Amino acid sequence: MNHRKKGRKFNRTAEHRKSMMRNLATSLFIHGRVETTVSKAKELRTFAEPLISKAKRGDLHARRLVQRSITQAEALDKLFSDIGPRNAERPGGYTRVLHVGHRPGDAADMAIIELVQ
Repeated sequence: MNHRKKGRKFNRTAEHRKSMMRNLATSLFIHGRVETTVSKAKELRTFAEPLISKAKRGDLHARRLVQRSITQAEALDKLFSDIGPRNAERPGGYTRVLHVGHRPGDAADMAIIELVQ
């Protein structure tokens, strides 16, 4: 049974998973879209969307909470000055996952995760 088992492990340690999600979220906020595997994109949704919800608040406490996960100043500034206010009226669903086929090397399912405008 798979009860109360949330999240994907990706055959990595907890520190590596945490670092991978932080790096993917930082790239997503800076560039607006990231091409990765489908499972990583789906997991990134659950990591990035609460950060965008906090950025919608825009206060100092929310900024410090997000700064725990996103340490690059460029991504943090873009999140709070551009992405958060742009999604102010949106109740959720800030990202979209588009399937793009298979990777040539190992035939992994690839996807593009992007911010919804």
